[in-house]
Amino acid sequence: MAQQEFINGLNALLPCHHDCVATIGSFDGVHLGHQALIAQVQKIASQLGLPSVVIVFEPQPYEYFSREKAPSRLTRLREKVGQLFEQGVDRVLCLKFDPMLRGLSAQAFVDQVLVFGLGVRHLVVGDDFRFGCDRNGDFSFLQQYGEHAGFSVTDTHTQLAEGVRISSTRIRSLLEQDKLAEASKLLGREYSVTGRVVYGNQLGRTLGFPTANIGLGRYRAAVQGVYAVTVTGGGC
Repeated sequence: MAQQEFINGLNALLPCHHDCVATIGSFDGVHLGHQALIAQVQKIASQLGLPSVVIVFEPQPYEYFSREKAPSRLTRLREKVGQLFEQGVDRVLCLKFDPMLRGLSAQAFVDQVLVFGLGVRHLVVGDDFRFGCDRNGDFSFLQQYGEHAGFSVTDTHTQLAEGVRISSTRIRSLLEQDKLAEASKLLGREYSVTGRVVYGNQLGRTLGFPTANIGLGRYRAAVQGVYAVTVTGGGC
């Protein structure tokens, strides 16, 4: 099995990264819907004897446009990459979502990232996937453009749980309502938070319940409050 690799930006791509099966998205939470898409990528990559690549963005597009009003994240970049690798992905390409990337048309994005950057042979996208500053990038566009650019495309069907679409937004809403068990079912694992323990107001110890505050930097957690948890790492 090839060593898994994190590629930070288009400028870090090398000729050895050409020829792959890829998918694109935010993949916040790497939930069951994402996992089904990744499984399809893995299956096709295995059939073609090519590495699998997941293309993600940092910051996530909705964070770029909404700024401080952006909804909370389910996973920070490091957590997301680790979860993608746990799903068996060979490479994760992280693109900086900045004014230059935001200004690319659908055709320019395909040319620069998929064709010249990665030499994608097959692309798998979600059924609601759209991209490009002109919003012309969708499954139909990719199919037509791929015919002369040298890659094929398939889409995936929406994954449902109890008749409702599995999405990062739905999971975020469940967490905000403290419905952790329901959210964990859609994630395919228990919800977790990763970070360094930082000093808080130290009020818990005055009540006989010392607490550990997790510093998340500029990100907000989808849950707010005081919870009884299981801790791993740091010798625990």
